[in-house]
Amino acid sequence: MSDNKQKKIKEFKQNVENSNKKSQEMQQKQSQQSGPRRGRGGGRGPGMGLAMPAEKAKDFKGTVKRLGKFLKPYTLQLVVICLFTLFTIGIMVVAPFFTKEILNDMVRYLTGELSSDVVASNVVKYFTIILVMYAIRYLFETTSHILTNKVSFSLGKSMRNIMRDKLETLPIKYFDGEQTGNLLSIFSNDVDTVINSLQQSMLQVISSILSVIGFLIMMFVISWQLTLIAIITLPMYIIFTKTIAKKSQSKFIRRQRFLGNLNGNIEEVFSGNVIVKLFGKEEQSYEKFQVINEDLTTASKSAQFLSGLIRPILEFITNIGYVAAVFVGGLLAGATNPLLIGDIAIFISYQRAFANPILNIASIVNQLQSTVAGAERIFGLLNQAEEIKESDHKNFTEKEFSGSVQFKDIDFSYDEDKELIKGLNLEIYPGRQIAIVGPTGAGKTTLVNLLMRFYEVNAGNIYIDGIKSTDVTRNNLRGLFGMVLQDTWLFSGTIRDNVAYGRSDATDEEVIEACKQAHVHHYIETLPEGYNTVLKEDASNISQGQKQLLTIARAILCDPKILILDEATSSVDTRTESYIQNAMDFMMKGKTSFVIAHRLSTIKNANLILVMKEGSIVEQGNHKELLEKNGVYADLYNSQFLNQPT
Repeated sequence: MSDNKQKKIKEFKQNVENSNKKSQEMQQKQSQQSGPRRGRGGGRGPGMGLAMPAEKAKDFKGTVKRLGKFLKPYTLQLVVICLFTLFTIGIMVVAPFFTKEILNDMVRYLTGELSSDVVASNVVKYFTIILVMYAIRYLFETTSHILTNKVSFSLGKSMRNIMRDKLETLPIKYFDGEQTGNLLSIFSNDVDTVINSLQQSMLQVISSILSVIGFLIMMFVISWQLTLIAIITLPMYIIFTKTIAKKSQSKFIRRQRFLGNLNGNIEEVFSGNVIVKLFGKEEQSYEKFQVINEDLTTASKSAQFLSGLIRPILEFITNIGYVAAVFVGGLLAGATNPLLIGDIAIFISYQRAFANPILNIASIVNQLQSTVAGAERIFGLLNQAEEIKESDHKNFTEKEFSGSVQFKDIDFSYDEDKELIKGLNLEIYPGRQIAIVGPTGAGKTTLVNLLMRFYEVNAGNIYIDGIKSTDVTRNNLRGLFGMVLQDTWLFSGTIRDNVAYGRSDATDEEVIEACKQAHVHHYIETLPEGYNTVLKEDASNISQGQKQLLTIARAILCDPKILILDEATSSVDTRTESYIQNAMDFMMKGKTSFVIAHRLSTIKNANLILVMKEGSIVEQGNHKELLEKNGVYADLYNSQFLNQPT
């Protein structure tokens, strides 16, 4: 029933889908230059500024270990991949051995040790063996790639599902304090980074490790002396790879966050494109983008430069090893137990093949930095504090429900160091219309947010029909409420689906009746497709007033027990306001309702008007009583009506 949290989460889901169509190059870090902020002194909730991120790298080993836990459900597939890769590498390692025998037989033929018939027979035999082995290798290798792709994309699906479930458990405070662009980056780009890395690197890592072991064994079989020369280069590989990887990790973390900031900036500018053009801020907006883009470019260059050094350095070391092996091999060729030409040639081939997996592993380190950086951001979302766990030993039932509300000794603040509401006590009788007025930042919206448990109170309790709000589930509690907000929210879909959003089982007749009561049925009937008209993203193909009437129809259809109307008529013309006011009057009959309003003309008939200032109720009474007091309410009223030009 309550639209507020559903609005934020549903809107976020739509943005995730739209973000996947955007460039994969866009990501966001938290910025020093703040975007639009909401006031902390009540209003719409805590500030929405952008915090500056920490620049240091996080727990590399811990992130890799946690990522490994995500792969646990795919243990069987991973075992099969490893086995098939083992067979593939075994064939790749053994096949050159038969090539060596062909070369050595040819040498023996030239020296007269073997006849041409024997050599020809051996060549055909070895060639057939090699051909069969490579055919089998192809089958194993193809199967491994198919399984790897399946595991990678299944992991991505699993991650997105887990993060989506996580969003359901996060408090509204998290959504208020986090930029949409950052969340989009995590859902799309960071997950894709992890998936692509696993897809491209998983087989390479497994095959490279097995290849090093296999080639090393075959090299020892040919010549232990030459093998020792090749092994001497290993410590140099490890030292250079570890040193460069350690220095580049923090730079990849920074790059990922600068990528996120770029996405956040673009999302913010394009969503507020009309305002940017209205105030002629295109140039300033572009300059800000250039600064962020330059930061991203600098961070990317730094990260890629360091990681890009790995392969050239290791190839230089490898080439030195080749020269040493050829030199020593030449000396051994004239020794007492000489190496044949085939032995030396295949050993050099093995040595090159032995170095390539090590170079591949070094290259994978580059991609691994981005993978870990993306995984850290994913786990950062999953580590967010969830809403306070709830109990469900009590439930509101329609038979019992009357609609009384009591605030008892309520303390609340968005920031620990800035008190907003202190010792609030208030009792609302069933079926009464309560208006809440006051200057911006007085805490009006905060009061209803506490009522619906979008935020938890610091002290005190809220009772509905004598039942503590924390003694029931949030879903059961929020099911009592219907909300019509100043900021209308409609999703891309038909008008019928939008109106029935809170009641998916509603019949067409019920939807039409709700629209009639909201005075929007006639307008819908004038549309070519009627109730099947598809609204564009943000419902940009209908007017603001019609949007508001549709949200009222949605609330009427849900038939809530308690109504909350938050500035529902603040952004429409006078004629539309009258329609909306009539619809709201119909909807509020016999129900406990809370009306937040700046236009005092809309709440003259309220049973009780609460005047809030700096988080406290400074006056309360009906319209006539408050005017007679000649206090804060009278000042607000007079400022709206008595100073108007005639």
